[in-house]
Amino acid sequence: MTYPETMAYLQARLPMFHRVGKAAYKADLHTTEALMAALGHPERGLRCVHVAGTNGKGSTSHMLAAVLQHAGLRTGLTTSPHLTDFRERVRVNGAMITEQDVVRFVEAHRAVFEPLAPSFFEWSIALAFDHFRAQQVDIAVVETGLGGRLDSTNVVSPDVAVITNIGWDHADLLGGTLEAIAGEKAGIIKPGVPVVIGEAEGPIDALFRARASSVGAPLFHVDPERPLPVPPGLTGAHQERNACTVLTVVDRLRERGWRIPDEAVVRGLTDVVATTGLRGRWQVLGRSPVVIADVAHNADGLATVRAQLQRTPHRNLHVVLGLVNDKDLGPALRQLPTTARYHFCKADIPRGLDAATLAEEAAAFGLIGQVHASVRQAFEAARAAAGPDDLVLVTGSVFVVAEVL
Repeated sequence: MTYPETMAYLQARLPMFHRVGKAAYKADLHTTEALMAALGHPERGLRCVHVAGTNGKGSTSHMLAAVLQHAGLRTGLTTSPHLTDFRERVRVNGAMITEQDVVRFVEAHRAVFEPLAPSFFEWSIALAFDHFRAQQVDIAVVETGLGGRLDSTNVVSPDVAVITNIGWDHADLLGGTLEAIAGEKAGIIKPGVPVVIGEAEGPIDALFRARASSVGAPLFHVDPERPLPVPPGLTGAHQERNACTVLTVVDRLRERGWRIPDEAVVRGLTDVVATTGLRGRWQVLGRSPVVIADVAHNADGLATVRAQLQRTPHRNLHVVLGLVNDKDLGPALRQLPTTARYHFCKADIPRGLDAATLAEEAAAFGLIGQVHASVRQAFEAARAAAGPDDLVLVTGSVFVVAEVL
């Protein structure tokens, strides 16, 4: 098969969470474990850092991978979802897996995999771990897809586990309370493995402490006031918090014998975009007007975007907004500024929320604008309406941002 044929095969056969939502979610690890066994267990012996959390886990994973790479370590990185190319999910030293390697993997294993009926994510994690073994990575940064306890990535035995924070997202799958969501994320805490907690307080903190104590895992809280050696290359106060998390992880890795020079930390934090290819985090796409894309997609993420807007000079704000249809819209919409002019749209996926429905829901929160037939039409209309001193923001969904990039 060619690479396009291979991707068409995967997309046709496998349920993809980012396209269809909860129908693709499996509440157990049986299939992943079977895939690992079929591959000769590439997860065993994989030195890694395992990263979970509601928000910030992607940025944290990329910054950490950049630091490790600049330390001279052959570094694997697996994240999800991808923006424009499936291969973004699997990188070694910042380079995406080749199309040929994806094709070879699918052709080599489809006969064994098909009877197991894996999801798209399960297949991609199997590919990532197999690729890391073949590439003989020194260490990998492994970002969870959804949750933690039952996430396909949770077959690893990491050097360090990380939970960035807990917020409202995927409550229909992970639980209807923050404590239930935290309990799922806490499932990556393993016996004897240091765990770094980015943000937690009250009952959430108590839950993490109890889980760590029960399995004998040393627990470390990130100090948000810790001085950074350099401003991170990613914009925003939230990225400074993520950078503090990275520093705390580096401390734990050094304690376990990894040689990570201070210069590697500086270069990793400042050069993360060039080093790992991270996109969609307050990414500036144009000037005059300023055009920014951010993949924030839940209440906490959009609150962070709103705070960043307040720090970014502009005259008028134009927002290209699209959400998915399985989110609690109220908390997310409540975070967005009522002074903006909105351009409502639907990403070209089954999970996309109908633009007219979104506009109707948004109006109840004082968010007024136009409905467009596509993301591209919404984006072009926003840019056409914007003056040179205005700001155009594209947000609400990874998939909306992907159609603009």
